Amino acid sequence: MSTRQVTIVVHEDGALASRTWRIPLWTLRAVVSVVAVVVLLILLGASIYIPILTEAARVPFLVREVERLEAENDRIAELATALDAAERRYDRIRNMLGADIVRDPIAFASPLPVAPAIRARFPGEATTLAAGPSEPTRWPLDDPGYVTRGLAAPGPGAELHQGLDIAVPIGRPVRAAGGGTVLQAGEQAEYGRFVLLEHPGGFQTMYGHLSRITVATGQPVDMRQVIGLSGNTGRSSAPHLHFEIRRGGQLVNPNDMIKERN
Repeated sequence: MSTRQVTIVVHEDGALASRTWRIPLWTLRAVVSVVAVVVLLILLGASIYIPILTEAARVPFLVREVERLEAENDRIAELATALDAAERRYDRIRNMLGADIVRDPIAFASPLPVAPAIRARFPGEATTLAAGPSEPTRWPLDDPGYVTRGLAAPGPGAELHQGLDIAVPIGRPVRAAGGGTVLQAGEQAEYGRFVLLEHPGGFQTMYGHLSRITVATGQPVDMRQVIGLSGNTGRSSAPHLHFEIRRGGQLVNPNDMIKERN
């Protein structure tokens, strides 16, 4: 039985003879199979390596992105350091304005609360303070404090400020600037814990941002009587006393009324 063959004839234009090749059919099938396998291998390799090459091409971009993120992280770290330094400076300024930089050495060393000093008189010693109702003419603190803000009318970029802000540590006695009656005593968003006193002559005094109130509404108080303790309640960014004087509903500059500081 003869082997089946495939004949390939090639005839060039102008040539007298033709070239003839006879290839066994099984050989042709083997060649076609090998070519098909090679093509499949090439396609498989392309499907595997093209994504790898694509990702490899992205590496320089990713490197640049990582460098950019590292630079931003360094900048954020610098800003955080600057913010920490600013907060420390702010704390020092708060302390300089009376927020615990001049704390009593006994209170500082003791783990227990220390009561504020009490000013006493000898028996029979006359007092220079008038009992009963009187106009507000006395400084409302035993501490001199630091006036950090005064009266300010509203204007461009500014808001109305109705009294004095006096920087003083938390827990200092707040005293009535004059004798009168407690018109209101309570708490609200702006002033925090506050006491409003009514005095003769149409005067009223307001004491705001207290940590504690020691009087009640309707109670009569004498000049220099303790009505509360200084604090940091309400709309307040540091321990201080807000002190204001009104007469007939109009603001009065406390500096024009206060005749004695203690």
